[in-house]
Amino acid sequence: MNHFIITGTSKGIGEKLAQLLLEEGYFVYGISRGASALLSSYTKYEHFNFDLGNVLGIERLVSEIAGRINGNSIRTEMICLINNAAMLEPLKSIDQCSPEEINTNLQVSLIAPTVLTACFIKQFNHVSARRKIMNISSGSGSYPAPGMSVYCTAKAGMNMFTRCVGEEQRRREHPVEIIAVDPGMVDTEMQAVAREKSEEQYEMANFFKRAHQSGQLQSTENLGKHLLNIIHSKIEAGKLVAHSEE
Repeated sequence: MNHFIITGTSKGIGEKLAQLLLEEGYFVYGISRGASALLSSYTKYEHFNFDLGNVLGIERLVSEIAGRINGNSIRTEMICLINNAAMLEPLKSIDQCSPEEINTNLQVSLIAPTVLTACFIKQFNHVSARRKIMNISSGSGSYPAPGMSVYCTAKAGMNMFTRCVGEEQRRREHPVEIIAVDPGMVDTEMQAVAREKSEEQYEMANFFKRAHQSGQLQSTENLGKHLLNIIHSKIEAGKLVAHSEE
């Protein structure tokens, strides 16, 4: 049986991917501040109400989830951590961002997945089952954008972190398969936030509006199915996977 730990399951990509995995009969442990009514109807779903800004509480959280997985009598074939949660705001030039806004974004978007990864590897270091970590990245991690410096920096950091841990794991006898995935542009609430701003508020607002109007955004359903293929595929540790690859 496969077990999946997913952050940001209250909506968007995280909620849809969790649903697809539950439909395949797997166990899913969702981490987010808000619960999902859709996911709560599945018997193999367990929700952990947790603010990822509380990075010092992550080790205890992962230990609790590991207890659930280890206590399951069904043979475990794979344990997978999916670092999906991220913050888009603040969407403005860096001189207009407050220290609180910068700190909150980086805690949730970069520090939390870093700590989750560290705790996951430590917690399941001696497990014989297949172990995988999939970090949901973004093209913003490679391409600079005005008004998105904090978000872009978090995603660039996520990419480099994935590559570094991949190098560490490749040297081990039983490596954790850690990868980062750029999902492309997806029709989520984060996209809606970006395009609903005026150009005076956010320089890139019209870019996101045009992308939505021209049908360039993929649905969470289509992306979820693509991510399922990536999850089941064996991919070299540390690799950055573009949305067009498998």
